[in-house]
Amino acid sequence: MDTEKLGIKVIPRHVAIIMDGNGRWAKLHDRPRIFGHQKGVERAKEASEFALEVGIEVLSLYAFSTENWARPREEVEFLMSLLEDYLQRELPNMLNKGIRLHPIGRIHELPRATREKVEETARATSKNDRLILNLALNYGGHAELVDAFRVLAHRVAEGELQPQEIDEALVEGCLYTRGQPPPDLLIRTSGEYRISNFLLWQTAYTEFYFTPVLWPDFDRGEFLKALLDYQKRERRFGGV
Repeated sequence: MDTEKLGIKVIPRHVAIIMDGNGRWAKLHDRPRIFGHQKGVERAKEASEFALEVGIEVLSLYAFSTENWARPREEVEFLMSLLEDYLQRELPNMLNKGIRLHPIGRIHELPRATREKVEETARATSKNDRLILNLALNYGGHAELVDAFRVLAHRVAEGELQPQEIDEALVEGCLYTRGQPPPDLLIRTSGEYRISNFLLWQTAYTEFYFTPVLWPDFDRGEFLKALLDYQKRERRFGGV
């Protein structure tokens, strides 16, 4: 895709998206919440393909948080089933287009069938190199940092590491996103102005883009608006 024809001259390497508003979208259309989630999955696929087309290297999608277990059991079960079906259906497309699934979060706590499908898809796409798709599942920024600190604490306890040797690089090396560039742009849909425990460490110097558009309505045109807004930003990373 010729991005300059779209007006995009600056392409962020890593874009993170908080996909919010499925339930409200369903309510506006007088449909059950699960209908909003189904539409949201379609938008996630579209966002992944658009990211691939414009040359984004990493796309992080906040799919299911550690707090989402508090939702009604029927809704959680539907979301897990929806995820399994999506991965089963989309695997050929991921392989064909070079999309590598990289699940982030406490994957081991997912229901067995869901965990196995996620891990199977990650293994099958592990050699793809056109787009890394970070799918945040049972993810929480606090939990990620706790997990990283536990790894470092274990290394200290084993005598492999001295506390004074711990620096930012070592912490980053223990994060779920280790080896990846930090997000250049974080998008949140649905009009909320918070990051909801998403990529807390990684977004220290990320540019934020908030839109009132509900996630099921966040199409390629809306994604393009976010990218065009991003390229107007002057990023100084604490400098002048």
